[in-house]
Amino acid sequence: MDISIRIRIRDGDAEAFERLFDELAQSVYGHAFRLTGDWSAAEDVMSLTFLEAWRLRARIDPEGGSLRPWLLGIATNVARNRRRAARRFDAAMARMPSRGEMPDFADEVAGRIDDAERLAAVRKAYGLLRRQEQDVFALVVWSGLGYAEAAEALGISVGTVRSRLSRSRRKLEKAVADREPRAVPRQVRGDRENAVRSTEETY
Repeated sequence: MDISIRIRIRDGDAEAFERLFDELAQSVYGHAFRLTGDWSAAEDVMSLTFLEAWRLRARIDPEGGSLRPWLLGIATNVARNRRRAARRFDAAMARMPSRGEMPDFADEVAGRIDDAERLAAVRKAYGLLRRQEQDVFALVVWSGLGYAEAAEALGISVGTVRSRLSRSRRKLEKAVADREPRAVPRQVRGDRENAVRSTEETY
């Protein structure tokens, strides 16, 4: 992204901001989905991210490269705030009397089940990380930011990004090892080994 676009967005140019949305909405959405594990929630996070980006546009540095790290940093914070709100809502709903079973909408989401289940397994291990480690892991491993870009997105040093990523990797490897059953069918074991190998190759 050229400098003039940064300046235009900072100055409130709606056309320039629309161009930013067209270029990076899918990237923000993908990051949001990996953070939330839910298609609908990811859409909410993406929308809120761009609303927040418009509100914070005056903070944009007129010089620099892509605004993707900045947007993903905002998305990370939006997703975290949304999780907190969801936990408060769930706690409130738990105190409400039951209204019976909800209708089954499984057929409507059949095409998404496999992806959601795989992501749920990853997110279970991901949930063991500290918040700061989660942020770095999501930005570097899931969304492919470089160390410097992740540092920019989170407002920390590159060295801190490296150390948090290293800790998160060790914790995730231990979590996978601890959860590995003693007797696993060959095909399942091979699938898991391939998944771990793929993750390691990302670093």
